[in-house]
Amino acid sequence: MTATETHPAGPPDGATEGLHADAVRALDGWRPAEAGQDELRRSYLRHLAEQPEGLFRSCLPAHITASAVVVDPAAGRVLLTLHPKVGRWLQMGGHCEPGDPGLAAAALREATEESGIPGLALLATDGAPAPVRLDRHQVRCTGKDRPESTHLDVQYVAVAPPGARELISEESLDLRWFGYDRLPELTDHSVRALVARARELTG
Repeated sequence: MTATETHPAGPPDGATEGLHADAVRALDGWRPAEAGQDELRRSYLRHLAEQPEGLFRSCLPAHITASAVVVDPAAGRVLLTLHPKVGRWLQMGGHCEPGDPGLAAAALREATEESGIPGLALLATDGAPAPVRLDRHQVRCTGKDRPESTHLDVQYVAVAPPGARELISEESLDLRWFGYDRLPELTDHSVRALVARARELTG
């Protein structure tokens, strides 16, 4: 880094400890069936072991993020957002914030903010919200003129209450429900895999 380059400000002192410990617990206690997913899980844990502030945007070149795919199982549909920077339909999600008490709480906050739907419920295992997939990808989240960062995304499933009505936020170009079998063309493999897993888990 040159003298004229700066990174985004990190979280305030003391903001990381609880969130960091929660992320380690969540990933350490999750056992995916797929070998590739378990390899990612282990790499995320190594990242957290090496980076005390590894959940925040200021941690470069990689940081943990949290997301949740919002589904309506009774109607067989999923809510996706057209991301203005990426130009693709994605699940709800984003960066952790210092006020988030845990990784699942960060995912739920993002899903609620971006969907406009109150009363979302994350799928749980043994009474606690649990990840369903992981995805590692490159993105420019610190500015268009800055190098790409690596997002180590922890993905959850959020079930919408009956009769839920979405409300688009300023973070979306568009917000729409799609049938499980009618996903838009501008979705990548990660989104399709996450929707398939959500469909499997929610019936």
